Amino acid sequence: MPTEARRRAQAKYNSKPEQIKRRAARNAARAKMMKLGKVKKGDGKDVAHKNNNPHHNSTSNLAVQSPAKNRSFARDKNARRK
Repeated sequence: MPTEARRRAQAKYNSKPEQIKRRAARNAARAKMMKLGKVKKGDGKDVAHKNNNPHHNSTSNLAVQSPAKNRSFARDKNARRK
């Protein structure tokens, strides 16, 4: 369970305009895949961006993956998928 300081730090990070835009782009990608019938609400699947750019929501850049595969590496600017 996260500490109170951790919760405050996370809330501060999540409220930054850049992070809000990135989250909205990820949500839009999921909505697009739901409209195409590739994922359903509560199915336990992640919509992954092949090039790791959440703003690039073209269908060719999106893939449905298990959470374990999609979250299997650190997200920094030098990261590559396994």
